[in-house]
Amino acid sequence: MSDIELGAFLRNRREAVTPSQVGLPTSPRRRTPGLRRAELATISGISVDYLTRLEQGRDRHPSPQVLAALADALRLSVPERLQLRNVAKMASGADILCPGGLPPEREVRSTMRTLLDRLEPTPAVLLNRLGETLVHTAAYERLAGPVGLLDGQPPNRVRFVFTDERARTAYPDWDRIADEQLAALKAESSRNDPHLVHLVDELTVMAGAPFAERLRTIQRLPHRTGVERLVHPEVGELRLAYESLDAEGQRLIIYLPAEEATSAALDRLNRRRPGALQAVRG
Repeated sequence: MSDIELGAFLRNRREAVTPSQVGLPTSPRRRTPGLRRAELATISGISVDYLTRLEQGRDRHPSPQVLAALADALRLSVPERLQLRNVAKMASGADILCPGGLPPEREVRSTMRTLLDRLEPTPAVLLNRLGETLVHTAAYERLAGPVGLLDGQPPNRVRFVFTDERARTAYPDWDRIADEQLAALKAESSRNDPHLVHLVDELTVMAGAPFAERLRTIQRLPHRTGVERLVHPEVGELRLAYESLDAEGQRLIIYLPAEEATSAALDRLNRRRPGALQAVRG
């Protein structure tokens, strides 16, 4: 893939966006299809000269922040944002997958699998330091699958929260959940971890400012226990008490009903007799 393909991608997308889509006035005398270069530069907050160099293939190293600003200005969809990021990586000569560094732990110990089996019918999930779902109970699948949390290869909770349009419906307290995900991400990985850098670059492009600004400002540690509200498409809003346990580079999260109504809803999901999973008493 040549470096000019990044420029071609940007030009094609710029010409496909109408002025009215970004709140600019239209004119019958307008000769340029889509946005003018100066208009896109202004909306995205970069200079016309720099945008020109990108489109002409004379600059092959735009930062994730620049790509995110262009993606926001061009109203790119999530798949288009991912395509932009990959085209930019190839144009710079970098591998799409980051080299070096210890990979996030994806192997699941047999003892952990046995523990999860014993936890049924409790929703429980094992994540690695990047928020990837490694293994879970059947009860968790019935809880999280219809929401969308298990989509992707592998499913990634951080990516879901910031790039999936269903996340804000699933989590009524989306802002708090988003902060929790980033606090865990920063607490469990070094800033020099190339796998974390890879994920951050991807989400900076795909999610834009809502991700990048939160990541920059979040400074606290994640809560190891608490209550989450989750809206399930079959049984409605649930209040889930959670406990998060460290497991050598992995994190086990166990969910219990925080109220009787949630206890009854989980029993219906699991097709079990009422009271099989009792609510946590405060």
